[in-house]
Amino acid sequence: MREYLLTLCITAAVTYLLTGPVRKFAIVAGAMPEIRARDVHREPTPRLGGIAMFFGMCAGLLVADHLTNLNEVFEKSNEPRALLSGAALIWLIGVLDDKFEIDALIKLGGQMIAAGVMVMQGLTILWLPVPGVGTVALTQWQGTLLTVALVVITINAVNFVDGLDGLAAGMVCIAAAAFFMYAYRIWYSYGIEAAAPATLFAAVLMGMCLGFLPHNMHPARIFMGDSGSMLIGLVLAAGAISVTGQVDPDVMKLFSGSERNAVHQMVPVYIPLLMPLTIIAIPASDFVFAVVRRTWRGQSPFAADRGHLHHRLLQIGHSHSRAVLIMYFWAALIGFGALGYSVNSASMWIVLGIVLLSFFGLVLLLLPRFTPRAPRWAEQFVPPRYRRRRAAVQTPAAEARTEASAPAAEAAGAGEAHASSGAQEAPVRPAPVGATAARVNGATAVGPRSRVLDGRNAGTSR
Repeated sequence: MREYLLTLCITAAVTYLLTGPVRKFAIVAGAMPEIRARDVHREPTPRLGGIAMFFGMCAGLLVADHLTNLNEVFEKSNEPRALLSGAALIWLIGVLDDKFEIDALIKLGGQMIAAGVMVMQGLTILWLPVPGVGTVALTQWQGTLLTVALVVITINAVNFVDGLDGLAAGMVCIAAAAFFMYAYRIWYSYGIEAAAPATLFAAVLMGMCLGFLPHNMHPARIFMGDSGSMLIGLVLAAGAISVTGQVDPDVMKLFSGSERNAVHQMVPVYIPLLMPLTIIAIPASDFVFAVVRRTWRGQSPFAADRGHLHHRLLQIGHSHSRAVLIMYFWAALIGFGALGYSVNSASMWIVLGIVLLSFFGLVLLLLPRFTPRAPRWAEQFVPPRYRRRRAAVQTPAAEARTEASAPAAEAAGAGEAHASSGAQEAPVRPAPVGATAARVNGATAVGPRSRVLDGRNAGTSR
């Protein structure tokens, strides 16, 4: 555990220290696009944060290779090198996209090639634990197709959820923490060495996200861009593939008796099949909804809009920070709920706790719809949004003064209109987006809710 924590800290430290210089480089290189209709920030913000995350990952893997116990992961398995090869390829594609905005189909092809590179080096799904059937061995083509599909879906799911400051990095960090605890339990408690690479990947992924989050929290000073979102999506998928397709559930020996009894008694064994789905449950659901929504409207699945989950939270009335925290809450509930169920699936307290927390999450989700109003005597102790609105009451004398001043105001207005009738009024033009580049401090919060565009009218968004 000490070596895993050291790897995590080194990765986080390198990522954190490199993010500042990378931000300056992104500004100089012009990787700071204009604000689009789908964006919720108000000022141009540099991208390319994935550069710092990639070098942080390289530093973490390099340190792990020189540690006493983790060195065995590199000697007995080729998976770390496979991860590094695929990550380098997807990172280069992301850097080019952050700078030049390459086509979506080209990015999709690059994601498939990166997944294929990892498959060629041994990081692939060899078998699947299927409830009711047992462990099913996959052919080479089946394993390759399933691996590529899982990598592409995970990358795009993380990329889609990267829409608010700190959202993608925080959600992936929470998922990686739950996944690390599960993989470490398999490796340490059951003595299964095949789970060691997945544990290492989860530790490195947590370090990448933790090192980048201080720079990316609202208001963000830098965005990770596609170079970062696709990278952490690939690392997340690599850990899921490793623990799902490389660890044989029968080795755990958590049951005895017939195969039918095993199906009912060895639920924790099938968690490797479910855990990769739980850690990307929210991003994957957002991805599926986006594809269905755009296809239903007759648009391309790659066309952007403002109908994602985080956009809808803003439209409901949540602030930027509260929307991010709500997404964190649901990611933690799903990930750690699955983890707790894998430890003791027979405990009803775990199920009851998940149900109660889900109800609490729904209340938080709908809180802006039911804004409470404080009583009169407590209004001075609460924020203004919880106070009752008081209607303006005018006395007869005040009404008389208002009526008397109305003709004078009309005469003054007529005089001003007559004075300006001969001059042509110049149209008011909005300031160009580039004019704010000199004061780049990061994204700012969304202002009044009326400024948040309707998801059905905006033309572009991720």
